[in-house]
Amino acid sequence: MVTKTVFKQIRGFVIAWLVITALVCMATFLAVYFTYNPEELSDVVRNPFPLESPESESEPEESLPTPPSLTPEPSLTPTKPPPSPTVPVFEEEATDRPPPTETPSATPQPTRLPVDVMTYQVGIQVQHALDFNPVHQDDYYRSVSQDLGLRWLKQQVRWEMMEAEPGEIDWSILDFVMPSARRFDIKMLLSIVTAPAWAREPDVSLERQGPPADPMTYANFVAEIVKRYPGSVHAIEVWTEQNIDREWTSVHGLNAASYVSLLRTTYETVKAIDPGIIIISGALSPTGIDDGIGAIDDFRYMDAQIEAGMLDWADCVGAHHNGYNISPDYRYNEIPNDSAAIFRGPFDNPHHSWSFRSTLEGYANRIRMAGYETSLCVTKFGWSSAEGLTGARPGFEFTLDNSLVEQAEWTSKALSNMEEWGFVWLAFIWNFNYGPQAGFAITDDNVPYSLIGPPFEFRPAFDAIRDWQKSYLDRTGP
Repeated sequence: MVTKTVFKQIRGFVIAWLVITALVCMATFLAVYFTYNPEELSDVVRNPFPLESPESESEPEESLPTPPSLTPEPSLTPTKPPPSPTVPVFEEEATDRPPPTETPSATPQPTRLPVDVMTYQVGIQVQHALDFNPVHQDDYYRSVSQDLGLRWLKQQVRWEMMEAEPGEIDWSILDFVMPSARRFDIKMLLSIVTAPAWAREPDVSLERQGPPADPMTYANFVAEIVKRYPGSVHAIEVWTEQNIDREWTSVHGLNAASYVSLLRTTYETVKAIDPGIIIISGALSPTGIDDGIGAIDDFRYMDAQIEAGMLDWADCVGAHHNGYNISPDYRYNEIPNDSAAIFRGPFDNPHHSWSFRSTLEGYANRIRMAGYETSLCVTKFGWSSAEGLTGARPGFEFTLDNSLVEQAEWTSKALSNMEEWGFVWLAFIWNFNYGPQAGFAITDDNVPYSLIGPPFEFRPAFDAIRDWQKSYLDRTGP
């Protein structure tokens, strides 16, 4: 009897336990069924580490800008874009998070704009690959960036070629070179020159280059470039060698006030779009001719520009010098006579224009005397050598006096001198590759300055520049 009673109790307990378990399972099933969302679950599986914000997504693969005809015409109303995304040369990259030594409440600092980075920096002028092969173009810029270690390039922009008809701009060259410069994180100086015939003054001779009738047409063209390549244009040189009629043929003659009007209009227009772009006044031609018609002495013209207010409308004052056949160490009145020199100008006719040092010091002194601290941007300098070539054209006999060793030595000396003098901001070597691009023809003035000589080999100056830049970065930091 006792056994049957115990058995009944156990059976009752088992049945109760099974009923309770079934009820719990049913409740669990219903809860899962009504709360399950397959989309949310699939998101978690696909992306176990969600992005913090859309801005942290990786950049899309770079491509050429869309042609203007495929996009709405941009507004001409100047707007201020965000700072350039590229890291300024010789400056530590700013970040959105404070370093460990700062308190969490510290305000993040924006990336320094090019105009704010006043460190002495060196660049070089490179002619684009004439076959428009992007592999060749990248090879040029890779060599500048990785072999020479330079962080600036200069590209000349000939307005007359890009906008032969009003409003019809040929972007082919800039669309070709600008992406390559971005790929190698190299800053770009654009030297913008030569007004097209339709923009010139009425009744002016079109046999020589010259300014537009209305400075605003030039400024508008520059603005279109800046808006097409936001964050990729870091400096603009407004014209060049406006003290000689070969570059500035105008019904008003070689007029410094007219040039300053062009500079001011361009400065105001560009700064309204991107205040970080460095505006450089057009470099003058160091010339001993001062007839007021074909040429005005660069010192006298510089004085006239300053009097017309140039220094109020330039972040940097442009300068050129071709080096001739003397060292950059010598002032024009201290040059020791070289009896073996074929080209006698610097020895028989002393003038500041022969001397790299006297020319740059003369500009810097005039700026200081005017009460300004504006630095120089040497947008073209170098020493030529005919060694390895078949001669030199008339007027360029100084190239016959310079050996390849002297070309290398004087280029690196000039780089050191400009750093030591302290009044040069940017310096652009002339030039990287114009030799092979011109087939090493001695009739081309640019060939003996090229770092690439026949037969398509780097000259010693290439090694000298590379070694100088490495030493400079070792001393100052990347």
